[in-house]
Order: sequence, then structure tokens, then C-alpha cells
Amino acid sequence: MAGCRRPGRKEEQKCNRPKLDLLFVRRFCRIQAILFPSWSSQSVLMFATLLSVVLLEQLVIYQVGIVPSHFFKVLGNKDLVGFRELTIVAICLIVANSVLKSFDQFISSLMYVRWRQSLTMDLHKSYFKRKVYYTLNVFRDDLDNPDQRISQDVERFCRGLSTMASNLIISPFTVAYYTYQCFYSTGWLGPTSIFIYFIIGSIVNKILMGPIVSTLVQQEKLEGDFRFKHMQIRVNAESAAFYRAGRVEHMRTNWRLQDLLQTQRELMNRELWLYIGVNIFDYLGSIVSYIVIAVPIFSGLYDGLAPADLIELVSKVIYPLKEIYPSTGSADDERIIHFLKVTGLVSLLKRTGGLDERVDWNWYDVLSPGEMQRLSFTRLFYHQPKYAVLDEATSALTEEAEGDLYHTCKQLRMTVISVGHHSSLEKHHDSLLILLGDGKWELTKIQQRG
Repeated sequence: MAGCRRPGRKEEQKCNRPKLDLLFVRRFCRIQAILFPSWSSQSVLMFATLLSVVLLEQLVIYQVGIVPSHFFKVLGNKDLVGFRELTIVAICLIVANSVLKSFDQFISSLMYVRWRQSLTMDLHKSYFKRKVYYTLNVFRDDLDNPDQRISQDVERFCRGLSTMASNLIISPFTVAYYTYQCFYSTGWLGPTSIFIYFIIGSIVNKILMGPIVSTLVQQEKLEGDFRFKHMQIRVNAESAAFYRAGRVEHMRTNWRLQDLLQTQRELMNRELWLYIGVNIFDYLGSIVSYIVIAVPIFSGLYDGLAPADLIELVSKVIYPLKEIYPSTGSADDERIIHFLKVTGLVSLLKRTGGLDERVDWNWYDVLSPGEMQRLSFTRLFYHQPKYAVLDEATSALTEEAEGDLYHTCKQLRMTVISVGHHSSLEKHHDSLLILLGDGKWELTKIQQRG
């Protein structure tokens, strides 16, 4: 069986190492021709609609971002009429932003389904033509696991592309607009410094990502080999038992597993340096923006501005980088109240007397276990980390409440690792890790039912 082909694996990896070259560009363009067959296709129409939505969304996002600076100004001047008008404008902007963002996600989901249909059907057309499926699975060794490529890889590609679509569309407009705003406020020093910073960061990340790409591709290949080996055993179970081949198949299957785990270890070691570089780059971004605006301020360029006007100026310049790298500094009351509503705990505001009131009672004595878990999710949603580990986080909640909370995690684009005994947790995750004891474990893909 194919599991015995252990020699030569490293040499094969070097020959087939993925590269960002002309061949990659040609293949990507070929895929785009399948996804966008003509100017009148549904994909083009949805893409154009998404372009309009994200442009409006960015305009609204910018206005929402500078609203706090306007509040500082009207409150500092004790302008009651201006405060009322600004509050109405802020509410309208928030509603508009929510609607546009929802349509953004909705259109992206529609594009994902459309793209997966087009690409999969095109592959099926070639796969089932002239017994190609037979040739690939029996005579060809250079293309591994066609079933995985058609089912899983296409799904991941289309989902990832649809997720990035809105960012790819708006990026040129966003860069141009914020470059102008930064130049208007700080002169040539602002945009030049930021562009140099991003170029350096991108080069460093590209260097760190180089070894990871090939290792990630090899891991996916070995995942398919391992799954295919178990499928072979299932299909040929009767023959293997008749020939008493269990010991041999056991050894061959363990070979596949060891190859997979070794590649995963290599991937983790290489990802460590990438994580260090990305995190340093992320957090330094907020400091760079302050340095950029500090130069003209301390050089006396804005000496004629009042403190309130200076705060408004800083907010406008700092905002672009804050949008890319969210700050977890001062509390945002509106977001806290919003997530209290999402988790069903808005009644706590009345019980505590507001967000700023101190309480002299123990939370564990007053709140029920379910309320404590909802409060933990409120804190999680507010900080919105990229990764979250949840240990029995919904054990005291109903299945419906659990589903709503995990759905919000998905909307906030968090990667969630859950520890729990509820079988209902499976439908909110992609993989299942079972600890068998004595250092043994089992990792399987969860098949979602829709």
C-alpha cells in the first residue's frame, strides 16, 4: 500500500515546495476565470455590490471613529445643544454601520457558496471525464488525495477568499484616504514613516512565513494520507482480517501518524517566530502613530490650537492605526452595554446602579452560575481576542443560550478552543480532541450537519 513509501519524502518535499512565482500567478488567474466566467455573471454582480457596501461602510466607520473626539469637544465647552445633535448623529451612524457590516458578511457568505459551487463543479467535470478519477487514484502518485482536494481544500479556499474579499476591495481606497488625512495633519513625515514601518514589517513577516508555507502544505498532505489509510483499512477490513494483516497495517498506520505528528511539531516551532514577529509588529503600530503626531505637536506647529481641538486632531490621526490594531486601553461604555445586551445581562446595570458604581457584595454570592458564565462571555466579547480557551464555559446554560454565545464568537472572528462535556458543543467547532488517558489522545474532524 501507499503507506510503505517512506524513503524519499524529504527529497520530494524539496522538489514540490510551494513558491510565490509566475506559476502560482497563472494558476490563481485560472481559478479567477472559473469564479468570474463573464462580466454578467452572478459573481461579478455580487462583487460589485460588495464593493459599494464596503465603501459606504468605511466612510461610516471613519465618522464613527472620530465621534469620541467631537464628544470631548462639546463636553469640554459645555455645549448642550451640540451634545444633543451629536448624540443623534452618533446613533444614526452606529445603526448604519451595523446594517452595512451585516450586509457585508451576508454578501461574502453568498459569494462563498457561489464560488464553491463553480469551482467544485468545474473540478467534477474534469475529474469524471474519460475516467480521470480512475487514473488519478490508481496510476498517479504525484497527486495525493484528490478527494480531499476537491472537498476540503476547495471549501477552505473559497471560504478564505470570501472572508478576505471585502478587505481586498477596500484596502486601496482606505490606504489612499488615510494617507491624505495623515499628510494633511502631519505633513510628509506621517505617511512616509508609516509606510516605511509597514514595508519593514511586511518584509520581516514574509521572511518568517517562508518556511511555514511549505510545512503547512506538507501537513495537509499528510493529514489526507492518514485519513486515506484508515479509509483503506475500513474498505479492506475483511481481506486484512482474512490474511491476518492487522499487525502490518498497524505498523503502516503508525508510520503515517508519526510522519504527520513530526510535521506538526516542525510547523509549531516555525510558527513561534512568526507569532513573536507579528505580535511585536501589532503592538508597536500604536506607538508609531503617536510618535508621528508628536513630532509636529512638540515642534510648535499646532501651538495655536485649544486643548479640545488638539485632542480632536490626535484622534483623527491615531484612528487609522487603531482600526488595524484594536486598543484595550480605556473602557468603552457603549461596547460594554452592547455586549451585556448580547449576553442577556443588561439587568445588571440596574442591580449595580450603573457601570461606574462600586458594589460591596461578592459576585459569586449574588449571581447564579449561569449569570457568572454569561458575564465571562461579556468580558470575552469586549476584549475580543483572536484566540479563546473556554473550560466548561456553558455548563450552566441552556443549549439555545450556548448556541447564541458561540455564534457571537464566530461573528467576532475568534478561534475558540472549548473544554466541556456537552455534546451540543461539537456543532460549534471544526475539530474534536478526545483525551483517552495515559497520555493518549485522538483528534478528529467534526462533520457539520446543515
